[in-house]
Parts: sequence; structure tokens; C-alpha cells
Amino acid sequence: MNIHKHMEAIFVGALAIAGAGTIAIDSLPRAEARPAAQAMPVARNIATPGSMAVVIVRGHKPAPHP
Repeated sequence: MNIHKHMEAIFVGALAIAGAGTIAIDSLPRAEARPAAQAMPVARNIATPGSMAVVIVRGHKPAPHP
């Protein structure tokens, strides 16, 4: 198959696919950003000039060695 003979058909096909894709994407509704609803209240430990933020990290305790 000689690609040079079919280059015009390939180009027209690519334009048709791109045009159809553009129309399909433009028909989708626009996305609207809004804050997500929080499932649980979050404790906000923010440092202020009068207090320091404290982070508590808890992990599992390893098994005692015999």
C-alpha cells in the first residue's frame, strides 16, 4: 500500500475525526467548581501569634520482646 497515494484521504479523515470530537466535547456541560462537603468536622490546629500548633502522631506499639 502506497501511503503517498492515500495521504489526502488520511488527512480528510483526520480532520473529520477532529471535527466530530470537537463537536462532541463542546456539547458537554461546563464543569463548575464548588467546595466538597465535609463528612466530619475537622479540627483546625492553626498556629496563631499567641499559641503554637501541635501535631499528635500515634502509631501501633510493637510487641514486647521476650
